[in-house]
Amino acid sequence: MAATLYGIKNCDTMKKAWTWLDAHGVAYDFHDYKKAGIDEATLRGWAGQVGWEVLLNRAGTTFRALPDADKADIGEDKAIALMLANPSMIKRPVLDSGGKLLVGFKPDIYSAAGLG
Repeated sequence: MAATLYGIKNCDTMKKAWTWLDAHGVAYDFHDYKKAGIDEATLRGWAGQVGWEVLLNRAGTTFRALPDADKADIGEDKAIALMLANPSMIKRPVLDSGGKLLVGFKPDIYSAAGLG
């Protein structure tokens, strides 16, 4: 079963993940959630596995540009609503590899997960 790599096309971290996966012969499908979207059920499922705090990219320019009121008092429901409205706020990449969900890219984490 091929893995699915979720993210957006114009992202340096995504490019590193693609390069690593290709170099290690890992088959994957790419889902661009900026173009194809992402549904609430998927985000809630991911949040259940890794926590919404891991998924929400607070360091990105999209989050930082939000009004202070939108950044205040964030819980799971508000975080998911923000990520649905602004998919760029989802940390990238998200790799779903047969039940293993990896958020972000670090070569040692991909290797430890048995990829490549």
